[in-house]
Amino acid sequence: MAASEYHHGEMDIHDQQATWDGFIKATTWGSLILALILGHAVLSIAIGLHWAVSMGLMALVGIGSGLLLNMSGRWYATLVILIGLGLFVQFMIWLFGVLV
Repeated sequence: MAASEYHHGEMDIHDQQATWDGFIKATTWGSLILALILGHAVLSIAIGLHWAVSMGLMALVGIGSGLLLNMSGRWYATLVILIGLGLFVQFMIWLFGVLV
C-alpha cells in the first residue's frame, strides 16, 4: 500500500520553496511599484503638489522601502528607470502644452 511508504518531512521541497520565494518577491516588487505610482498620482493630481516635489518624495519613499526591506541593487535601478519614465512623461506633457 502506498500510504505506508510515506514518511512525513522527507520530501524534497526545494522547487516549491523557490516558487514561493519568487512569488513573494514579485508580489513585493509589484506592490511597491504600484504604491509609488499611485502615491505620485495622488500627491500631484489630487493634492495639487508640484510634480517634481511629488516625484522626489516618492523617490525617497522608494529608497527608504528598499533599505527597510533589504532589497538588492536591482530595486534601485528600477527606481532610476521609474524616475526617468516620469521625467519623459512630464516632458511630453510640456511639449504638448507648447504645441497646442
